[in-house]
Amino acid sequence: MGERERDARDRDTEGRARNARPRDGLGRPLPYGAPGVERQPEGVVRAARESVAEAQRLLDAGMPFHAHEVFEDAWKSGPPSERALWRGLAQLAVGLTHAARGNARGAERLLLRGAGSLEAYGDGPAHGLDRAGVVTWARGLAARVGADGGTVDPAAESPRLRA
Repeated sequence: MGERERDARDRDTEGRARNARPRDGLGRPLPYGAPGVERQPEGVVRAARESVAEAQRLLDAGMPFHAHEVFEDAWKSGPPSERALWRGLAQLAVGLTHAARGNARGAERLLLRGAGSLEAYGDGPAHGLDRAGVVTWARGLAARVGADGGTVDPAAESPRLRA
């Protein structure tokens, strides 16, 4: 397949770039034609509690990259006043993704950045989230990954989003 054909295939109906390459469970791109895991559809508008439930399902399955996409949809479609909440949760999911891929430095930074976003969110609607527990989880995982630099099992290390 030529570059021109690939570019045409990787665009949506409005011409926006969409990477159609298959991905593994941690979101890493695989070669075209390789079997991958089913991707999260982009641009799905869900109720806040549905977003939390779907993200938890993906986190429990060891798919934090895909959980990040759920949080990103909530971030983009939710009210501006909740942006720090959803952005922080997306950063935490990407931080766990980096930890699972063995990128300790990136994991530590994103976990701490996500925890900071959740703390900065203040007293806005929590949608059943245990924000304090999630922040504690993120800071603890960031410290461990930063100290030993090892790869983590994303399913075993996934946070409990609700108390």
